[in-house]
Amino acid sequence: MMDPGRTMDPFIELDGVEKVFDVRRKTGFLKRERHRVRAVDSISFSVARGEMVGYIGPNGAGKSTTIKMLTGILTPSGGRLRVAGIDPSRERTRLAHRIGVVFGQRTTLWWDLPLIDSYRLVHRMYRIPAARYRENLDRMVELLDLGELLDVPVRQLSLGQRMRGDIAAALLHDPEVLYLDEPTIGLDVISKTRVREFLRGLNAERATTVLLTTHDLQDIEQLCSRVMVIDHGRLVYDGALAGLHEAGESERILVVDLERELPPIAAPSPARVVRVEGPRQWLAFPASASAAGLVARIAAEYPLVDLSVREPDIEAVIAKMYAERRAGRPVA
Repeated sequence: MMDPGRTMDPFIELDGVEKVFDVRRKTGFLKRERHRVRAVDSISFSVARGEMVGYIGPNGAGKSTTIKMLTGILTPSGGRLRVAGIDPSRERTRLAHRIGVVFGQRTTLWWDLPLIDSYRLVHRMYRIPAARYRENLDRMVELLDLGELLDVPVRQLSLGQRMRGDIAAALLHDPEVLYLDEPTIGLDVISKTRVREFLRGLNAERATTVLLTTHDLQDIEQLCSRVMVIDHGRLVYDGALAGLHEAGESERILVVDLERELPPIAAPSPARVVRVEGPRQWLAFPASASAAGLVARIAAEYPLVDLSVREPDIEAVIAKMYAERRAGRPVA
């Protein structure tokens, strides 16, 4: 997460960036029509050095296309794009020394070679000084628990082990920015926790800029203070994680356990009872509101035994934002 004390100079800059693909579709026997698909539609944003930013959206929204343009794999159809002052598509080789990339569903490791051989090849390709390579490798092996895996062929690694190996490979040359495209996809809970802890430490210690795309919203909640939401190639939200709830009009749930079964609690507006089961009642209220006043009133007027507050489900918030956008209603 971004430290307020860090410099706010923009490290990644996109200004009206577009990417259009020509797609041919079969319309009849031996007939095809060409269609233009706008994968990214006039996106503008900047990311400061040292920020950890979540970049989320449904499948086909344009997330991976954006990452590919940021790395120079794809050339924008329009607009201006810079990473560390470099045009990625024109100076891809120069930029490669300053960035690291991890695609969750693709590996950059050599499939039939032991893991350590992949790291040696990275050492040679990036011309990493020997002392720096040794120091970084030792650090990655320790923090990502790779010691027993170095001599194992990549094809024999589990998905979680391979993902940790890919992250280490992407960081051996000390990149200033790390692009993570679905880095925890398919991982078990322990592997996800280990990867998240490592990324938090990396950002805190080295101020590495991180742009994270993921369908696992716990990644966003645990790693990023800022989130951008993309839908149909357009940026529909860019702001604090807390503000995402307000934009989606999300609600928190107060779960109240009473001494005995009673009629629904007379809650002050806008709070309302949404469910009653015996002595337990569920009350919904705006996520942006404090629970203190509601709790105090219930405690004063009802025989209270216990209570808890459940935070809103971000996935549901985003789904609501998509639905409102597609229905033509504005998103805050």
